[in-house]
Amino acid sequence: MTETLTGAQILCRTLLEAGVDVIFGYPGGAIMPFYHALGDHPALRHILVRHEQAAAHAADGYARASGRVGVCVATSGPGATNLVTGLATAHMDSSPVVAITGQVSRAMIGRDAFQETDIVGITLPITKQNYLVQDVAELADVVREALAVAQEGRPGPVLIDVPKDVQNQKTAYTPGPMAGGPLRDTKTQSLRERPATRPGVTPSLEDGVREAARLIAAAERPLLMVGHGVIIGNAYTEVRALAEKTGIPVITTLLGISAFPDGHPLFLGMPGMHGEVRVNRAIQHADLIVGIGLRFDDRVTGNTAGFAPRARIIHIDLDRAEIGKNVPVALGIVGDARDVTRRLAALVQPRTCERWLGEIREFTRPRAAAFRGDLAPETILASLYQATEGRCTIVTDVGQHQMWVAKLYPYREPNSHITSGGLGTMGFAVPAAMGVHLARPGETVWAISGDGGFQMNMAEIATMVQERLPVKMAIFNNGYLGMVRQWQQFFHGKRYSCTPIWSPDYVKLAEAYGIPGWRVKEAAELPDVVAQANDHSGPALVEFVIEQEANVYPMIPPGGSLSEPIETAPAGAGD
Repeated sequence: MTETLTGAQILCRTLLEAGVDVIFGYPGGAIMPFYHALGDHPALRHILVRHEQAAAHAADGYARASGRVGVCVATSGPGATNLVTGLATAHMDSSPVVAITGQVSRAMIGRDAFQETDIVGITLPITKQNYLVQDVAELADVVREALAVAQEGRPGPVLIDVPKDVQNQKTAYTPGPMAGGPLRDTKTQSLRERPATRPGVTPSLEDGVREAARLIAAAERPLLMVGHGVIIGNAYTEVRALAEKTGIPVITTLLGISAFPDGHPLFLGMPGMHGEVRVNRAIQHADLIVGIGLRFDDRVTGNTAGFAPRARIIHIDLDRAEIGKNVPVALGIVGDARDVTRRLAALVQPRTCERWLGEIREFTRPRAAAFRGDLAPETILASLYQATEGRCTIVTDVGQHQMWVAKLYPYREPNSHITSGGLGTMGFAVPAAMGVHLARPGETVWAISGDGGFQMNMAEIATMVQERLPVKMAIFNNGYLGMVRQWQQFFHGKRYSCTPIWSPDYVKLAEAYGIPGWRVKEAAELPDVVAQANDHSGPALVEFVIEQEANVYPMIPPGGSLSEPIETAPAGAGD
């Protein structure tokens, strides 16, 4: 049934029709008509964040945990620009987010009006596409297309900029799918989404899968390298079937963690800059690497000139532009991770790799002693695993704690590890965890941060309290911007320039927000405190006071190859 609605009402209605049930935002002048209409649509739950960057991260966390589009809303000018870091984070990690921003009225665009910013131009490089809607008659179709584009193919963020007067305009509105075709003339497209011809890409899926099966059969030291595309594509069962049928050991990238169960006999761990020595050595000795849904980014490969010198590489990815972009490939297959892996698992002949697995076991070295005292990250994370029985989603910030959690926590459930990978955004964990909770309201969610990253978005505790979001927060407090300090220790003569960081009393901070808080200094306190925090019905905070100069080992130095790990502090830079 056709009815007459304002643009603001159309925004609410189209979101609800698409199944959106929660949005994250912050009101302001240019988006005021939308917020006025929002009151008449109670099924659309709005989460009032304390900073627009947190809205984008929360929408991102919601999208990663649910597989659905996460939606954030902001006003024009500073409201819109505050979304930029969150949109760039979603773009780098292929997360489907739709941002709706208010804009000054059309007559004022280009006049440097109050709170006017060209957010379409600003976000062009970090969105799949974006729109400036100048006719209310197009608004419903734009919203529907934006929601579809965010999810289709390789997911990513989309921005819709709506002038205030367009939100107030009225037009005939018909519920349901788009009446016309996609509005291709209004969209912009990022470089990575444009078609690209890459060496080694097979012209047909069938030929590619057949050749991949042949290469696997001929390999003596093969590896499966699994990335975020396996999680996005829900290809867990298919990857496990391929690994178990062929006996090929499995590596997961930082964003691929939890795509393959930790503890499985074929699971090796994480590669790259802070990957385990045996994993990186396996890469350097492999004669075949089957990469599924990853970018072969520099934190995985180290110096690409020395990456996997003995291996032929099969690269399976949905985005043709990624194949051969960073490392040369022997075979590129463009396709969905689940579909391609299923076909490959059906075609390969059963085999084992026992001799190769034996070689990899010999690569294992004792873990470097990186910690003094008994409150080590291993102990903290073991207590967390025990308290949750492994049934929780962990969202991490960026820094040393991120690497410790990635390497030491045993992820057994699919998509139970969420972090900022490509952009490395400090401040991600706390707001993203709010979105994860709303996507998985029946599950426990822990946000783990360092003392630096936590302070970037700790104001979102207020959001948790107001919205009753029972996120559990853990702070690894070493009094430094830890990862930067580690680089200063190793490569800058221990000149700790601007990395010591003061923190508030986190227990009193928790009390100020009306939530329980604990400070843990000894390992003996861990089981009781972590269990209490985990079992609390609302948000809770635990501060872990860890060694100040603890380091993440091993570490590949900048410009180094995977064959050159740092396993102890360099001479002259001792602890």
